[in-house]
Amino acid sequence: MATNAQAAGGHRHRGEAVGARSGLSRVDLLGWAKTQLTADLARRARPHPKTTPTALASAAGLPVRTASAVTRQAALLAPADAAADANPTTLVLYDTAGPYGQLGELYAMATANLAGHFGTVTAKPVQQYTAGMIDSYSAVIYIGSTYYGGSIPDAVPAAFYADAASSTKPVIWMGANIWNMAGAVGVAQFTQKYGWDPTTSYYEDGGSIGNVTQVTYRGQTLTRTIPAGQDGGVLRPNVLTGTGYPAVTRLAEGLDSSNGHTFGWAVRSSNLTYIGEIPFAYVSESDRVIAFEDLLFDALAPATAERHRAMVRLEDISPDSDPTELRAMADYLHAQNIPYGINVIPVYTDPKGTYNNGVPQTVTLAQRPQVVNALKYMLARGAVLMDHGYTHQYSNIANPYDGVTGDDFEFYRAHIDAADNVVYDGPVAEDSALWAQTRVTSALLQFALAGLPKPALWTTPHYAGSAADYKVFSSNFSARLERSLYFAGTLSGAPSDPNRFIGQFFPYVVKDVYGTKVLPENIGNYEPEAYNNHPARLPADLIASAKANLAVRDGVASFFYHPYYPVQPLKDTIDGMKALGYTFVSPAAL
Repeated sequence: MATNAQAAGGHRHRGEAVGARSGLSRVDLLGWAKTQLTADLARRARPHPKTTPTALASAAGLPVRTASAVTRQAALLAPADAAADANPTTLVLYDTAGPYGQLGELYAMATANLAGHFGTVTAKPVQQYTAGMIDSYSAVIYIGSTYYGGSIPDAVPAAFYADAASSTKPVIWMGANIWNMAGAVGVAQFTQKYGWDPTTSYYEDGGSIGNVTQVTYRGQTLTRTIPAGQDGGVLRPNVLTGTGYPAVTRLAEGLDSSNGHTFGWAVRSSNLTYIGEIPFAYVSESDRVIAFEDLLFDALAPATAERHRAMVRLEDISPDSDPTELRAMADYLHAQNIPYGINVIPVYTDPKGTYNNGVPQTVTLAQRPQVVNALKYMLARGAVLMDHGYTHQYSNIANPYDGVTGDDFEFYRAHIDAADNVVYDGPVAEDSALWAQTRVTSALLQFALAGLPKPALWTTPHYAGSAADYKVFSSNFSARLERSLYFAGTLSGAPSDPNRFIGQFFPYVVKDVYGTKVLPENIGNYEPEAYNNHPARLPADLIASAKANLAVRDGVASFFYHPYYPVQPLKDTIDGMKALGYTFVSPAAL
């Protein structure tokens, strides 16, 4: 930390940005991308299979349905059913086969979390699909993360291909294998219903996947940034024109910066919405995943009205905080009639005396009555009390910085590598439900001893805990406000690498795969200096991310701010977000 970073009443913390932003841990995306592109080149070089609908039905054990030419054409062109259910239900199907089969569950959790905003979600490996299952759900989402072909036989049941093609229920398809559906139901039948030909659609354009750097959706330009060699490409739909083909709507436009070509990143016709990639890797606050997050409304809540809310919380408040700074923040926010959250760490500890001239120090809230009075002042002026861990650090060791409250992880181990990246090492050695509960119980006791109310909301220090930890937090608090880690094995129940996970943040409230209500934090935080390969984020950056999130028709732009910084950058951020049309709401209102 910079030597001039000392703040009155304490020191400046690095913030939750050192925790998970979004993406995958311990997944070989370089190998996956190479495998996908090699398989796609092989597909391009071979003849396309053509299976008649009658043969497909027989293979699936389905009755062959007959219909007149008129009724058959009407079914082909019928729009997708609009989900009008009070509690929409979603079926998420994912791949588990092949050398990168572990990707399927990670992507399925991310998809299920988002669908959890709308209603009940069921996630299954795609091979468990049985005929007619689609009829029990409002919509179905298939995630094609394993490229079937060559040495990997198609694991998608023929019944799913048949049902997806014959149903009017909304089907969202991401990534690979849409060409296998066309081949299975018959290319002519597919093209007549959907107006494009997946069997002649590829990831390459002119001999290269190019460099797809942005996606335009609902008037917003979204970013797409993939490290060299790890881009599996985006499928370019071969949209057909001419008599007899239905119109294909290009919902989102991809831009290949290498040649200036644009194409349908997401397209829709009849009941099928197709997205040419799985947008959960290398995600930022302004990323193209925002388009997918909004497209779910079309399938699950199409009548949703446009609404843009914003939320702010003050971060890393502890017994070491400066009460004058806290009151200044409270006065500004109250004057602006802005409700907000206050994330409080009830015990401050500096076990090595890093900021206390080498003398170890531990201070509780009850030992800092001026801080407690400032917190009560804030609560009386629109703040919502939130628990931000017990000590927001672990033991007396660097984890990864200095062992001091607010700087380090509490429920997860981490270190900094030679390239200045924060690297996750897995849950702490004593991690268990009992250990996590003991931390939570101790934290809540400290709030009570200080005469403060019990916090109803929780934010995991540096956004990192084990699956067992998250379940403990869920049992003690009504919701979490944070970004979170979702671990392999959560859906399947299979034991897995404890550090194989997908990190995710949300643009709206969700019920996640841990069964917990999670409030969004999707904009990040003000941070004037770069560190650990995280760039500085200034008010203009936060406002730009809020603007990108306007693409979500009913979304929340949520950020946090450290009260040791001056009020002006907070004011600039709030003014900019208000100018975009956002209305600030309390975390307790979501």
